[in-house]
Amino acid sequence: MLTIQESRKEASVSRSASNVGSRERPTIAPKSLLTIDKVPDKLLLVVFSFLKHRELGKVAQVCRKWRLLAYDSRLWTAVSLRPEYSGLHVYSQDALIHLIAMRFGATLKYIELPSDLITAPVLHELANKCPALKAMTLDFSNAMQLHDFNDLNSFPCNMRSLTICLSEVIFLEGFMRRIYSCLSSLEVLHLIGTFELSSESEEEAYEVINIGKIKAHTPNLRVVNLYGITFLDDSHIEMLASNCIHIECLALNFCLRVKGSSFKTLIQRCKKLKTLLLQHAGVEDQHMQAVPWETSCVHELDLTSTELSEETLESVLLRMPGFTYLGLGYCEFFSDKVLEKLMEMGKFARLQALDISYTHALSENAIYLFLQMHGYGLRGLMLVGKDKLTENFWLNVIIFLKNIRICVLGTANGWFLKMSSRVHVDQIVEAFAQHCARLERLEIQWDPDTLRFSDKSNKFIDHIRLRCPYLKSLTLSDGEYYELVKSNFERADRKKTVRTTTNYTTSIVSLLTNYNDLLFN
Repeated sequence: MLTIQESRKEASVSRSASNVGSRERPTIAPKSLLTIDKVPDKLLLVVFSFLKHRELGKVAQVCRKWRLLAYDSRLWTAVSLRPEYSGLHVYSQDALIHLIAMRFGATLKYIELPSDLITAPVLHELANKCPALKAMTLDFSNAMQLHDFNDLNSFPCNMRSLTICLSEVIFLEGFMRRIYSCLSSLEVLHLIGTFELSSESEEEAYEVINIGKIKAHTPNLRVVNLYGITFLDDSHIEMLASNCIHIECLALNFCLRVKGSSFKTLIQRCKKLKTLLLQHAGVEDQHMQAVPWETSCVHELDLTSTELSEETLESVLLRMPGFTYLGLGYCEFFSDKVLEKLMEMGKFARLQALDISYTHALSENAIYLFLQMHGYGLRGLMLVGKDKLTENFWLNVIIFLKNIRICVLGTANGWFLKMSSRVHVDQIVEAFAQHCARLERLEIQWDPDTLRFSDKSNKFIDHIRLRCPYLKSLTLSDGEYYELVKSNFERADRKKTVRTTTNYTTSIVSLLTNYNDLLFN
C-alpha cells in the first residue's frame, strides 16, 4: 500500500517523464503540408543535376520556381548542342548568343557546337562571356559550306582541350588561320576524321586541315588523338614530333596511311611518350623493326587489327621496357613463342590490361600458364573469339583473377565459327561471384544456342549481384538467359546493369592512363 505522499510523488514523476517524452518527439506536419514546394532550393538543384539538359527543358515548364532552378547556370557547365548526341537544337545564332549571356555565362566549362552554329559572333561571345571555358568541340563533319570568318577577331584563348570533327571536302584553313594564335594553351587535341563514312577504295583524300601549321602553335600538347583521318600519313607525324616534344599519348587509330616510318623520329624526339595506340593503322614490318623501341618509355601499346608478322611482333615487344596495357586483338601472328619470351623477360611484371581476342596462334595451355602467373595483377582482360576456351578453362582461371574489374569472354557464333559444345554458364557466373569481388564490367558473348542454364540459375545470379557490389555492366547475348538475368536485376532496382551485345560493347580502354582525355563525342 502506498501512502498518500508516495502516490503524489509517483504521479509527479510520471507527469514529468511524459512531458520530457513529448518534448523529444518531433512534431509531424500534416500530410497536406508535405509538398515538394517545401524542399529547399539547394536540394532541388542537386536533384536536377542528375537530369539531362533535354529533360531540364521539360522540368522548366512546371512552374516559375522550377524554371529559375532548371536554368541555373550551375547546371549548364557542360553543354552539347549537337542534336544527334544530346537532343538539344538551337535554331539560330542569335538564340545561342542569348543563351551564352543569360544561361551559360561565367560557369561554362565545355561546349559542343554543330557547324551551323560555328560563326564569328558566337565565338566572340564565348571568348568574352565564358572565362572558365576549357574544352570545346567544333563539329564540321556535316558542313556543306563554312561561314565567313574574316571578322573573327577573338577566340577562347585559355582552353585545355579542343576537338575538331573534320569534313571530307570542306577546307578549314580559312577558319584555322584566325585561331592559331589562341591555341598555345592546348594540352589535348582531337582531330576526328571521316574513316567510318569513307570507302577504303577511294584514291583521293583531301588534306582539309593543315597539321603542319597546327603543330607550330601548340607546343604544350600532351595528348593527341588523330582518329580515322584518311589523308594522314607519316609526314604529318614527323611534323608533330618536331615541335610537340611533350606528347605523352598519341592515338592513330584507323589511320591507314600511317606506315610507321615516322616512329623513329617520334621516339627520339618525344621522350615523354608513354601511350601509343595503333588500332587498325597501316603499320608495316620493316618500319616497325627499324624503330629504337629499347630507348622508349612506351608502356601502353595497342596493335589491335594490325598485320604485323611474328618476327616483327617479337622484335618490337621484346625491345620495349615493359607493359601496363597491351592490345593485341586480331593479331594473327601473336604466338605461344612470342608470349613465352615476353614472360621470360619479365615484360608483364606491371601488366594491368590485356586484349588477346581472336589470336588464333595462341594455344589454350599458353594462355592458362600466363594467367596463372600474371592473372592476379590484371584489372582488365579481353579473351574472346577462341572456341576452345569453354567452361572448364574459365572455371580453372577465374580463381587467378582476384583483382579483375573488366572481363570479356566467350565466342559469338558466326558462319565462320561454330561451337562444337554447349557452355554451362551458371558455374562461370558463380566463379566470378566467389573470386572477383571488384568486378565492374562483365561481358559473356556466347549466344543462346551455346549457353546452357538451369532452373537454379536465379540463385547464381543473386550471388553475383550481391557479392560484386561494384558491378555496373553485365552484357549478354539477347535471348532467354538475358531475359532471366535482366528480370533478376530489375527486381533489385538495378535496371541499367544488364545489357545486350547488340547495343553495347565492353572494352578495356577505360584502363588507359589518359582515358578521360581520349574521350570524344
